[in-house]
Amino acid sequence: MFQTFVFSCLCLLYLTGAFCVEIYETHTISAMEGDSVILHTDVTDLQRDNVLLWTFGPQDAHIAKINRVHNEMFHNGADGRFRDRLELDSQTGSLTITNVSTELNGLYKVEIVIENKVSSKNFIVKVYAHLPIPVITRYCPQNPPSSVSRYELLCSVVNVSRVTLSWYKGNSLLSSINVSDLSSSVSLHLEVEYQDNNTYSCVLNNPISNQTQHPDITQLCQIHSDGEIRDLI
Repeated sequence: MFQTFVFSCLCLLYLTGAFCVEIYETHTISAMEGDSVILHTDVTDLQRDNVLLWTFGPQDAHIAKINRVHNEMFHNGADGRFRDRLELDSQTGSLTITNVSTELNGLYKVEIVIENKVSSKNFIVKVYAHLPIPVITRYCPQNPPSSVSRYELLCSVVNVSRVTLSWYKGNSLLSSINVSDLSSSVSLHLEVEYQDNNTYSCVLNNPISNQTQHPDITQLCQIHSDGEIRDLI
């Protein structure tokens, strides 16, 4: 998934001549954990006298470069997060990051020196964890269904971040909750009418994937031969 934001072109003048810095688009790339991400330079063929540098994060930590004799160099990062994850195309300078994880979220920059011009391109990489399937818990009242008007459903997920948890009736949104930071447990309640024939669903989603769970309202609670009302889950 890509989003593009366009920036301008800058030219810096020095006493010895012109040194132009071209700043291209900033691309936002979204991926799931375990995927591979390719950051394209849009260069077709690096020449022998070209220099290329990839950096990561607000401190512009060096992670990969090609020098003037086309020697490739990689850096694992101070904490080793890039170890065995980087592949550099020596012809184009494009960078492939394999087996991505959420710790690789952030800003990536590439600078390419061609003659007296520096081309710069930025990427924002957003890695999302795989989503769990929501768990629906049903609470049955302790009195006969004939005197009960509503039942309560609880949809829950654990260990999630940057997600939205929602209840739907058909295609209509009933309620939702947004989670930004990592949360050990997130729950959303819903009350339904007894013998309600509508279709309900609990949906957990992030910008690139979703998981859905459907409660069986028709089988919500039943009276058994011993007269006890039990949850059917």
